[in-house]
Amino acid sequence: MQVPQLLVLFGSQTGTAQDEAERLAREARRRRLGCRVQALDSYAVANLIREPLVVFVCATTGQGDPPDNMKNFWRFIFRKSLLSTSLCQMDFAVLGLGDSSYAKFNFVAKKLHRRLLQLGGNALLPPCLGDDQHELGPDAAIDPWLEDLWKKILGLYPVPLDFPEIPRGVPLPSKFIFQFLQEVPSVGAEELNTASSAPQRPPSELQPFLAPVVTNQRVTGPQHFQDVRLIEFDITDSSISYAAGDVVFIMPSNSETHTQQFCQLLCLDPKQLFMLKAREPGVPYPPGLPQPCTVWQLVSQYLDIASVPRRSFFELLACLSPHGLEREKLLEFSSARGQEELWEYCNRPRRTILEVLCDFPHTAAAIPPDYLLDLIPRIRPRAFSIASSLLAHPRRLQILVAVVQYRTRLKEPRRGLCSSWLASLNPEQGLVQVPLWVRPGSLVFPETPNTPIIMVGPGTGVAPFRAAIQERVAHGQTAGSGLLLAD
Repeated sequence: MQVPQLLVLFGSQTGTAQDEAERLAREARRRRLGCRVQALDSYAVANLIREPLVVFVCATTGQGDPPDNMKNFWRFIFRKSLLSTSLCQMDFAVLGLGDSSYAKFNFVAKKLHRRLLQLGGNALLPPCLGDDQHELGPDAAIDPWLEDLWKKILGLYPVPLDFPEIPRGVPLPSKFIFQFLQEVPSVGAEELNTASSAPQRPPSELQPFLAPVVTNQRVTGPQHFQDVRLIEFDITDSSISYAAGDVVFIMPSNSETHTQQFCQLLCLDPKQLFMLKAREPGVPYPPGLPQPCTVWQLVSQYLDIASVPRRSFFELLACLSPHGLEREKLLEFSSARGQEELWEYCNRPRRTILEVLCDFPHTAAAIPPDYLLDLIPRIRPRAFSIASSLLAHPRRLQILVAVVQYRTRLKEPRRGLCSSWLASLNPEQGLVQVPLWVRPGSLVFPETPNTPIIMVGPGTGVAPFRAAIQERVAHGQTAGSGLLLAD
């Protein structure tokens, strides 16, 4: 029997679902199964009728809503015109990621599972409902579910005996090979960056606009516990347009201090140039990473070394460790019995990837560069409600940023990557640019400016309402608006 290729489709607002999808792909490769991973909205959903084996990994946002990179798929799959036998050739499973403190816990996963059954799909297992509120996190539900899933898949699609499973202590081949360059290629510095100060097409995640910072001022008093910044960008040279309720996405960078510390730990030359080569055909190039690239660019702008590592990080790190004691501890953290201790060490105090590597210096120094992209996730863009109106501030874009800082039992305060980075930018010291792009928001205001409205912000902040009020004032409508803010 020919073993079909497993397709893993994910939908997530924060990247958590993609992490789980990549974890599934690694386990498939360990079991010698072919596997593809794609975001739901980048997959041609009409091809689903020809897929024999699919795992859907999906998060739930808001009050039971699908995440942004799943909405087109969601609309298609719920078409009434689809036949009840559309997916009769497909075996599937659904892995949900949610939070039981919300009323519609894992609503998207549950609804998708039911819809796939309605279309004739064969469910391998009941849906897995990962819960962020569990003391061990979503892994408490995911781990046993995955064991059952692999038994089911390999029972239906046995792998030939001459392809044995790769043992757990052996690292899988890396996705990419780093080819370090001895000479600087004849390419301008501007070509080494994917962001452009004057893009030909509307700015996007793949080609953000480098917006100069005009002002960066604190709007809360110096004695107030919360540092809130009003930051203004110049978008004159871009094609960016927006309305009240729209959202700006910003791609942050790691601090210089953390970037230098990481390079020292891993014995990397930050000035070294490299090219990436996929180890296998068909592996997509990491989006947003320039080619060629410097180690400094990779670490400062791409690798999320300030994030809290997941269990899969410790699994791979243990495989790469040459140090007996460090390897033993990493294996414990990555085992099922060590999850409570891992939670206490890593998740509860919010220990970062960089801090973990500092705790395991012999292992960190031995990490091959080829594994950096397998080991460390990509920095995710952060979304902010736009706090200004183009009518009131032509060619400007403003945001209100609450700087995230809090303490755990660790000596160093925990800081939000993006908010701390933005707060540190000082336009008075020279040109400072931030990669950004704009998308329509889910908050829509009345088109008629004199329509009376009551604005209630239940903990979401005043930014979109500030933009709406500015727009109404610019239209000459100073009355008929009520503002109620609840936090």
